[in-house]
Amino acid sequence: MMEMDKLVALCKRRGYLFQSSEIYGGLNGFWDYGPLGVELKRNVKEAWWRDMVTGHNELITSPGAPTTHQMVGLDCSIIMHPQVWKCSGHYDLFHDFMVDCRVSKKRYRHDQVRGRWVEAKGRKIFVSSQTGGEEGLKETESRALKFFNLRAKQADELSWCSDLVSLTTVADFTEVLGPDANETGTLTAPREFNLMFKTFVGALSGEEGAAFLRPETAQGIFVNFKNVCDSTRVKLPFGIAQVGKSFRNEITPRNFTFRSREFEQMEIEFFCKPSESPDWYKYWRDRRYAWYLSLGLSSSRLQLRDHHADELSHYSCGTADIEYAFPFLPPGEFGELEGIAHRGDFDLRSHMEGKLARKDGELAVELGEDGKPRHKGSGKDLRYFDDQARERFVPHVIEPSAGADRGTLAFLCEAYHEDVVEGDTRVVLKLHPRLAPVKAAILPLVNKDGMPEVAQKLYAELKGELAVQYDDGGAIGRRYRRQDEIGTPFCITVDGQTKEDSTVTLRDRDSLEQVRVPLAGVLDILRGKLKPSC
Repeated sequence: MMEMDKLVALCKRRGYLFQSSEIYGGLNGFWDYGPLGVELKRNVKEAWWRDMVTGHNELITSPGAPTTHQMVGLDCSIIMHPQVWKCSGHYDLFHDFMVDCRVSKKRYRHDQVRGRWVEAKGRKIFVSSQTGGEEGLKETESRALKFFNLRAKQADELSWCSDLVSLTTVADFTEVLGPDANETGTLTAPREFNLMFKTFVGALSGEEGAAFLRPETAQGIFVNFKNVCDSTRVKLPFGIAQVGKSFRNEITPRNFTFRSREFEQMEIEFFCKPSESPDWYKYWRDRRYAWYLSLGLSSSRLQLRDHHADELSHYSCGTADIEYAFPFLPPGEFGELEGIAHRGDFDLRSHMEGKLARKDGELAVELGEDGKPRHKGSGKDLRYFDDQARERFVPHVIEPSAGADRGTLAFLCEAYHEDVVEGDTRVVLKLHPRLAPVKAAILPLVNKDGMPEVAQKLYAELKGELAVQYDDGGAIGRRYRRQDEIGTPFCITVDGQTKEDSTVTLRDRDSLEQVRVPLAGVLDILRGKLKPSC
C-alpha cells in the first residue's frame, strides 16, 4: 500500500494541495487547492454533474417502477433561516461528544479514542490510542510499558484484558490513560459539542441575529422543493442536485482532506412515489457505486456496505455507504466516500409540520413541555400533486450524498504509483483521463529545426478545447517524468519525422506505449480517449 506521506509531499510539490494559511503556521482542518488540485477537483465535480444530471441516460427496469426520470440543479445560499436547522433536527441533534484532558489541554472526539485494558503490578488500566489496527496495538503496548516502568524485554509481564475497543465502552475514566497523558484520570466526562459554525447576520450581534453556516447542502433543496415544482415542468420521479460548500466544526479534523471543517458536497435529493421508493433506492445505490469504478477506483479497495439496523437514523428506511480503503486507515478498515439514504418523507414533512421524532414506532411532531410543537414548521403545503392520479402526497426521498473532497482524495490515493523503468523509479499519478488536470502535454523534441513552431501551433489548436500544457524545458525523458508525476495521460512529441510525414508521437502514460499518429488527427484522437464512458 502507498505510504500517505509520499502522496502528501507530491501534492505540495506539484501544486495539488497546500495547508491553508501556511505562512502563518496553518489552520487545522482547512486546505487550499493549488493550480493542479483545483482542476482535478473541478473535473470530479463536472464528471459527477454530467453523469448524474445533464448527461444521464439510465433506465430503471425494476418491476413496477417508471423507466425515465428528470434531473435539475440548484445553487442555494450557505446561510439560511435558523428555523431551517431547527426543523431539520440539526439544531438539537447535530453534535459529537468530546472529552478533554486536564493535563495536556487537548480535546478528543469520544468515539475516536480507542484503547485496551491491561493489568500489571496489581493494577488494571485502560491505555488509550487514537489509531487502530497493528499500529494501535504497538502504541498501547509501548505506552503501557512506559506507564508501569517496564522495559521492552519485560513485555510478558503485561496481561492484556481486551482487544482494542472504543472509549465509549468505558464507564469510569478514573483508570483511563489519556492519549497524551502520563497519568490516569485526566480525561473529563463526555459532553456534547454542536458541530455547526455560528455567525451573526446584519448589525445585530445578539441571539436575535444568530445564524449558522450550513452543515450540509440538502436542506436548501428541501425548502426549494415547491419552487422547483412550480417553476419547471418536472414531474415525479425527478432529482434535484447541488454542489456546494458545507461547514462542520469538527473536534479533531485529521487524515489530510478526509475530515475537514470546510468541505464540498455533491448531493442529490431524488423525489418519487412512496410505492416506488425501494426500487429507486436500489437504483441509486448501485448506480453510484458503479460511478466510482468507472473512474478508476479498484473494486478491491471499494465496498458498498448496507447499514445495520442499529446504525440507521430514526427516520431512515435504509442506508448504504460507499467506502474506500484509504492508506491512512488500518488494514481491513474503510472510510466513507458517500452515503445513499432512503429518507422516506421525513424532510418535507418536517419543514411543513415542524421537527419530527419517532413516537410509538411512528414519526410525529415533537412537542415541548407546553404541548406545542417544539420547533414549528413553515406551515407551507409541500405535497406533490399528481395530475394524472388526481391526488396529493408527500414524496419519498432517496439521497445520494457524496464528498467532493473525499472523492478527490480517493482518486489521488488510487492513482499514486511508483514504477521501476530501466532501473529508475518513476512516480506516476494514473488518474482517469476524464479527471486528470492536464489532458495532454505538447513537447518539441528539441528547440530548433522548426519543431517549436509546429508544437506551438498544435498547442494553440488543442488549447481551445482541452486542458493542455506546452513544455520545452529540459531533456525529453525528464519532461516525460514531470508529466507522469502530475498525472498527464498523454504526451505528444513533435520530432524530426514530423516535418517529413506530418506525424507526431503519442505516448501513453500508463503503458508507456508510443505510436505515430497524424498531426491533423490529434484532436479527434484525444476526443475519443476522453469521451465519457459512464
